[in-house]
Amino acid sequence: MSSPALIGNTIDQYEPICALATASGVGAIAVVRVSGKGSIEMVAKHFKGTDLSEAASHTVHFGTIRQKNTVIDEVLVTVFRSPSSFTKEDSVEISCHGSDYIVRQILKLLVQSGARIARPGEFTQRAFLNGQFDLVQAEAVADLIAADSAASHRTALTQLRGGFSKKLQTLREELIHFASLVELELDFGEEDVEFAQRDDLRQLIQNLLETIHPLIESFDYGNALKDGIPVAIIGSPNVGKSTLLNALLNEEKAIVTEIAGTTRDVIEDTIVLEGVKFRFIDTAGIRETRDVVESLGIERSRRAMEQADVVLMLFDSEETKKDVEVLAAALPEGKKVVWVRNKADLMTEASDSTNKSLSISANTQFGLNSLKSTLITQVQTNSPQDTVVTNQRHYEHLLKTSQALDEVLEGLDSGVTGDFLAQDIRLALYHLGEITGTIVSDDLLANIFSKFCIGK
Repeated sequence: MSSPALIGNTIDQYEPICALATASGVGAIAVVRVSGKGSIEMVAKHFKGTDLSEAASHTVHFGTIRQKNTVIDEVLVTVFRSPSSFTKEDSVEISCHGSDYIVRQILKLLVQSGARIARPGEFTQRAFLNGQFDLVQAEAVADLIAADSAASHRTALTQLRGGFSKKLQTLREELIHFASLVELELDFGEEDVEFAQRDDLRQLIQNLLETIHPLIESFDYGNALKDGIPVAIIGSPNVGKSTLLNALLNEEKAIVTEIAGTTRDVIEDTIVLEGVKFRFIDTAGIRETRDVVESLGIERSRRAMEQADVVLMLFDSEETKKDVEVLAAALPEGKKVVWVRNKADLMTEASDSTNKSLSISANTQFGLNSLKSTLITQVQTNSPQDTVVTNQRHYEHLLKTSQALDEVLEGLDSGVTGDFLAQDIRLALYHLGEITGTIVSDDLLANIFSKFCIGK
């Protein structure tokens, strides 16, 4: 792959690009970003104030942006000189008033001066190609922008700071050492020598797998952090599922009536509890029915229950509890289930004798805080203590790395020759390199950065 690269302390810079870096639409302030060779001089041509061509890096200058003698706007211009910028190129950020017209005029001036409008994610892509950070950290930039809870923000920030990358780099370096010894054996094939001690190699592979398996297992939790922990509210008709959803969301999201079967489709919405986003799923009451539409809703309810991380089994009497007990018995082992008895304000019979259910009233909001605390506890018992994998691409390559390492162990057990071992070790190294961008293709980069917003 041909790309700009760091040569000593010199950076082979791209042509200048420009884009709006803040959200589009009318606002108090907008920031136009410019990066690439000659970008500082380009902006200086249209800036009346300090001579930007002489300005030091990381300095801010007040003045006006002009088209010839016509003032477009009063602005603040921030100068970043290579290599001390986000992209490691000469860069400029123009802070102007947030008028769409002003932004268009500034971008028009820059394009007329030789810049082009940046593609989605191109600033971050240049930062990656210029060695500012690896591909995991580059992808974490997009995750950090999209973070909408404390947990997803914390995970993205950890990856941006290189926590995940350092772990992968350590694994790869250890594997490269043994790979080089196995490859060396192939050069002396006729002399029947072993530079890589097989017991040491076996121990290394086992250690690597012990590190990789928790990363793979963390993906479900990490993915849920990004999209919201799915919580399915399950129960018979009229036990208060929709009322509970409305109470948790503090809005009338779902229709509530006394007519059984009102909810005929899955209704979803999210809330954040103690920094963790939860995605609550109100489902159709599960019962026997001849109504075709309601039957479809009930089938979706069963699927939601299977796919949820946590299932709230809601009942309001011993009779409706028996209905959900049948459903709970069919759930896979290990599924997080919270038993909730609703309508505590109307309760006349004795409470749950097993004391395993929470008593609430969705109508009066009694016990909702206890329910929220229980949900947080359920998630915390699932949460990994260290690095969390949140990216599907990373997860797939970790799986393939694990499979290749398993092949190495099988090869060691069966006593295969070094060339077969080397092949599986190379494959493991390839997949680790694909994650961090040590091994990368233009198509992969185009796919990754096309998902970024323009200006980032």
